[in-house]
Parts: sequence; structure tokens; C-alpha cells
Amino acid sequence: MPHIDYYFTVLSPYVYLAGKRLDEIAKRHNASVRYIPVHFGNLAARMGSTAMTDASDARKDWYAQDLSRQASKLGLPLHTRPTYWPANPAPASYAVIAAQNAVAKGAAGDLAGLVHGFGRAVWAENRNIAEDDEVRAVLVAHGFDAATADKGMLTAAETYGSNLEQAAAAGVFGVPFYIVGAQKFWGQDRLADLDLHLSGSL
Repeated sequence: MPHIDYYFTVLSPYVYLAGKRLDEIAKRHNASVRYIPVHFGNLAARMGSTAMTDASDARKDWYAQDLSRQASKLGLPLHTRPTYWPANPAPASYAVIAAQNAVAKGAAGDLAGLVHGFGRAVWAENRNIAEDDEVRAVLVAHGFDAATADKGMLTAAETYGSNLEQAAAAGVFGVPFYIVGAQKFWGQDRLADLDLHLSGSL
């Protein structure tokens, strides 16, 4: 069975634009997925990348245009300058880690939907995912217990920190980032290449 390590941040518009396509690809190829949220600002500092918040005005203008075009192509609603961005990504990231641990122990819930749900909350619904009530609402909307993040907070916090080290060691420099064995795919616009790779065509 192939395995995909998926590095992302809950605040990335491109992670939001990826939707649930990774989940669809994984199911098509009977692949497992490990969701690995990272703090992208810290990762960018480590890997020599530039976070969107630190980009030049010219690049920010391009980002706004590109996001609008990509969202239109994908049929997804998107505010190019959402009300609550950037926000503290830790609470939602902890929730994803705790939810993944719960699923591994047999709990129900849609992990792919949860990750997309946090992105949609930021980029389409102007919600503040740094607030506990919003985190709980997104968890419940995707089949998880509202207290999932609260119960697993300590473990999730430790994992979130170690995820950064793992990402840097794996050569991750942007998000979304997908790794299958030695093959690396960066960006929601490379999901088709990931699909072809898993099919043996690329």
C-alpha cells in the first residue's frame, strides 16, 4: 500500500484550494495519508522560503490575482483578503492532530473534510479559527466530538513542534507538500502529477 505524507498549514489558501482531492486520489490508489500540520512561518524561516505575510507588495498583488483565478477554476468561493488572516494556526492544527489520533483509535470523522473545513472557514467564511468555539464547530461539522482537541491538546502540542523538525528534515519548503517515498510534490496544482505517479504513469 502506498503512503503519502501530507505537509500543510491550516491557514494556507492553496491548502484550501486543494480541497479534498488528495483524499480522492488516496482512495483511488488505496493509499494511506498522514496529515502533518506545520507552522509555515517557522518552516519558511528554516528553509529559506518566504511566507505570504512577508512577501513584497508586488508579490502580494500577484497572490491576490492568482488566488482569485485558481478559486474560479476550481469553483470555490474565496476572499483574497479574509478578515481573520493571519490568525494563530495552533488551535486548529492541534485539532487536526488530535482528530487524526482519535481516528487511529477507531473514532469516526472526516479528516480530509476537517482540514478543508478550516481552510474554508478562513478563506470563504471569514471565521477566526484561532477561537476555541470555531475550532469545536469545525470539528463537529466533520463528524468529530467537540472536545477532541481539548482531550488531546498536550500530545498535539508536542507533535506540532516535532512536525516542524520532520518537515525541515524531509526538505519541505512550501505548502501543500506531498511526499511518496522519495518523490516530492509541491502545490495543489501538482496533485494531478501525484495521481499519475501513484498510477505508475509518471
